[in-house]
Amino acid sequence: MKVFHSISDFKCEKRTIVTLGTFDGVHLGHQRIINRLLNSTQNNDLESVVLTFSQHPRSVLQAESNIKLLNTNEEKIILLEKKGINNLIIHPFDTLFSELTGEEFVKNVLVDKLNIQKIIIGYDHRFGKNRASDIHDLIYFGKKYHFDVEQISAKEIDEISISSTKTRKAIQDGNIKLANQYLGYHYTFTGKVEKGKQLGRTIGFPTANISIENTQKIIPKNGVYIVEGSWQGKTHQGMMNIGTKPTVDGKNTTIEIHFFDVNEDLYNLNLTISVHEFIREEVKFNSIDELKSQLQQDKTTSLDYF
Repeated sequence: MKVFHSISDFKCEKRTIVTLGTFDGVHLGHQRIINRLLNSTQNNDLESVVLTFSQHPRSVLQAESNIKLLNTNEEKIILLEKKGINNLIIHPFDTLFSELTGEEFVKNVLVDKLNIQKIIIGYDHRFGKNRASDIHDLIYFGKKYHFDVEQISAKEIDEISISSTKTRKAIQDGNIKLANQYLGYHYTFTGKVEKGKQLGRTIGFPTANISIENTQKIIPKNGVYIVEGSWQGKTHQGMMNIGTKPTVDGKNTTIEIHFFDVNEDLYNLNLTISVHEFIREEVKFNSIDELKSQLQQDKTTSLDYF
């Protein structure tokens, strides 16, 4: 897959089939659109193109929204490459771009830059300045500028009943099982292992303290989770606590992971964490012994899950 970080960088001699959107999460609803795109390129001498944005449009147009995202751009690239897309354009979304009218976007971007033969889009997609243009305008522009428009029907989209918004809410509510069903894969995040207070090792549960650089990345709600961690080509099972560790600390929120079969030094390594299941809420225990007993139960629950 070729990745372009601006529409102006895109180069392709063939005509293209395009779909566009934020694709945050690349969830099952997005995957259905992408599969339709890929099926349309079969037996045609056409290139598939996904046009998305380096910033969520809402973060530019509604700065106060403070929207959290399911994917970083790096994660989105990995997910879309697995689907078999020919070309991915991650264009910077800014106020200048948002001022393009619907027809300016179609003529200047889709026709002149992307050499479009066909576009595949949801029935409810809106585009152009103030989101003023809809599928009916797109069909009109398609006839005017000689490209086909394939519409994904309301019935088909409602049948999936999946959205990035629903998925974000599920993760923030700790409903990881539902979020993973929406996504079609386990929710993941990547972070660097930093030195903590090393309290876990004193009670037999050493942990890796994870720091996530991207502040827009959604973190599940406080609690204990079943997870897998991947680094240096290997995957390890474990359990994760997100919270303030009220029994031993009770101050800053941290992400700590205890891996069941790891004794190596993980400091400064980047770990990719796949979140499988929510176990329980974070609780303040009356003693360290009570905490240790609960952690042993959490470990048993996790191992039984795997």
